[in-house]
Amino acid sequence: MNPRPLQYAPPDTPLSILHQDDDLLVLSKPSGLLSVPGKAEDHADSLETRAKAEFPDALLVHRLDLETSGVFVMAMNKSAQANLGKQFERRKTHKIYIARVWGFPEQDEGHIDLPLRCDWDNRPRQMVCYEHGKSAQTDWRVLEREDHAARLELIPLTGRSHQLRVHCAEIGYPILGDPFYAPEDVYAAADRLQLHAHSITLHHPKDGERVTFTDPCPF
Repeated sequence: MNPRPLQYAPPDTPLSILHQDDDLLVLSKPSGLLSVPGKAEDHADSLETRAKAEFPDALLVHRLDLETSGVFVMAMNKSAQANLGKQFERRKTHKIYIARVWGFPEQDEGHIDLPLRCDWDNRPRQMVCYEHGKSAQTDWRVLEREDHAARLELIPLTGRSHQLRVHCAEIGYPILGDPFYAPEDVYAAADRLQLHAHSITLHHPKDGERVTFTDPCPF
């Protein structure tokens, strides 16, 4: 399946601040807004750009897909950026996503272990590859079963590109509104990708205290 053409039309919404202190800036990223500026001139608008307009010292720590909404963490100084970068790299953060998927998982929870690599002929799509793929693991739990869909809690144990989207599609439950991995009827079943970064738990760069930031699911 080739990616569906997407026109970049970022939402005209004000910066939504979940938390801010001397070391951290935690934002609510809307769906449809790039995390960082793209190469094309018309892709200059991004959450990083908007954040720096209000907080010039804000520094990038991680990214979320264009279509994904939710908790987005930035650092307010170089020391905090390095600290947070190591936490992400060493998997010291704990992230919980909410997704609505097509179909009904028989079990109430499960574990996905499918290695991923880039599908070079269809970038930025990713694909399962047992020969060259990197380890990718996701825990999931059913939160609610609807008429034709299920609401899942997804916990990525690794941080591969498009990991949650590919994993859900590969086990037979594609995420509603996914332009890359969902069949046409599932893509058309929602007006946006139904994937939201609900919460993130990390060690505060200042004192190492374990803190959690949450952004309520908008769908």
